Amino acid sequence: MDTNVLVYLFDHEQPAKAHKAREILEQAKPGALALSAQVLGEFYVVVTRKLKQPLDPATAAHALDWLGLLHVVPLDTSFAKAAVRISRSAQLSYWDALIVAAAVAGGCERLLSEDLNSGQLIESVRVENPFVEDSDPPAPD
Repeated sequence: MDTNVLVYLFDHEQPAKAHKAREILEQAKPGALALSAQVLGEFYVVVTRKLKQPLDPATAAHALDWLGLLHVVPLDTSFAKAAVRISRSAQLSYWDALIVAAAVAGGCERLLSEDLNSGQLIESVRVENPFVEDSDPPAPD
C-alpha cells in the first residue's frame, strides 16, 4: 500500500477519499495488507507537515504505532538494489520503485496507489488506484 492511501485517513480536506481509505482498512482480512517501512516514514512526515490540518506529533506517532500492526516489510540493501532495477525498467522514481520492491517481497498481488498508473503490471504486482470508480477502465500496461 502506498503512502497516500494511509494519509487520506487523516486528511479532512478529502472526505470521500478518507472514507474509502477507512473502508479498505476495515474490510481487509487479517494479514491481507502490507506496507513498507518507507511508507510508515513518509506517512509521518506528510501527516505532520503537509496536510492543511496537520496532526500533532503525538497523534501521528500513535497512528504510526497502529499502522505498524499491519504487515510491514523491512528495508535493506537488497531492496535498494531492486528499486534501482525497477526504477530503470519501469521508468519510476527510485522512491516509487522502492515501494514496488517491498510489495513484491511482501508477496502482494496488488499495490494500492493513487500516484502510479492504475492497471499497470510491475514485476508481479498490479497497480490499483482504490479511489477510481469501478466503472473506470484501468490504464493500459
